[in-house]
Amino acid sequence: MANASLRALQDAGLQLADVDGVFAVTPYHWMTSVALADQLGIQPRATDSTNIGGASAVSLAGHALRAIALGQCEVALVAYGSTQRTDTGKLVTGAESLPFEAPYGPQYPISGYAMATQRHMFEFGTTREQLASVTVAASQWAALNPGALKREPISIADVLASPLVSDPLRKLDICLVTNGAGAVVLTHRERARRLDRHPVAILGAGESHSHLYLSSMRSLVATAARQSSSAAYEMAGLGPQDMDFAQIYDAFTIMVPIGLEDLGFCTKGDGGPFVQRGIGPGSPLPVNTSGGGLRYCHPGMFGIFALIEAVRQLRGECGVRQVRDARIGVVHGFGGIFAGNATVVLGRDS
Repeated sequence: MANASLRALQDAGLQLADVDGVFAVTPYHWMTSVALADQLGIQPRATDSTNIGGASAVSLAGHALRAIALGQCEVALVAYGSTQRTDTGKLVTGAESLPFEAPYGPQYPISGYAMATQRHMFEFGTTREQLASVTVAASQWAALNPGALKREPISIADVLASPLVSDPLRKLDICLVTNGAGAVVLTHRERARRLDRHPVAILGAGESHSHLYLSSMRSLVATAARQSSSAAYEMAGLGPQDMDFAQIYDAFTIMVPIGLEDLGFCTKGDGGPFVQRGIGPGSPLPVNTSGGGLRYCHPGMFGIFALIEAVRQLRGECGVRQVRDARIGVVHGFGGIFAGNATVVLGRDS
């Protein structure tokens, strides 16, 4: 996290001494912002380690926005890091015990997302081929990303032939396990425009959570992304029809069609046909343009990397995977099993 933070500050044209707000989360420290500030030698005026799972970094970007707007800090650092691949090769999480679910031996969180997938297939006729198309699109984007861990092409047949992990999810329906860290720097618009950089504006932010345990979900196919995205769109004065791309947390293939539904890009139940029509390069709505958690990287929580990719797209820095004329995009993070939700709308500053 410290290394990523220093690189983000260099990219922004700022110094460590400029930072007076630290917003950070990781599975390893329960006082993450305190641990990172100590590592960097910072005594911030604003600090936040709110953890709502994989949505945390997206949520913290909204928290930093409010802190800056209220004058609580001027330069905010939002950071995340994890060495999950080196440590165990498996997901490391501080998730609480699952008292109503653990007796049945689920693989957390895989089995929970498998149940949501089964329900979506049952209610709406979503097919395995439609879900596999999410991984195929991710692989097409990853092939264009030099930083992606898995750049080789993937077909629908490859996904369907990969080992079954938790029915109906197969290995290629499930995210990578990697090391990684990321950071973004926020400041007020006047200061950003004085820097010799290309600033990207946060136009709207929203967050919500509806449950902790899968057994507490009111519906396995509807999430609080509806509420978080509505708040972000309202703040921005925009809607899904205005977005040039979407970065949607994709630890499992089902997250993308449900995310597209709940963020308003299609009606409930139409997420399967939507992704089957295309979300890869050249599609009307490019989704997860880095390759996402499925093919780019996934060090435990992916939210910060979705934010970074959105900023790079809006700056026009993505080379062969650049979305043409990208001016506005949406980032959505899921945490736990569709539990934590956070949405940010970003726009090219002009």
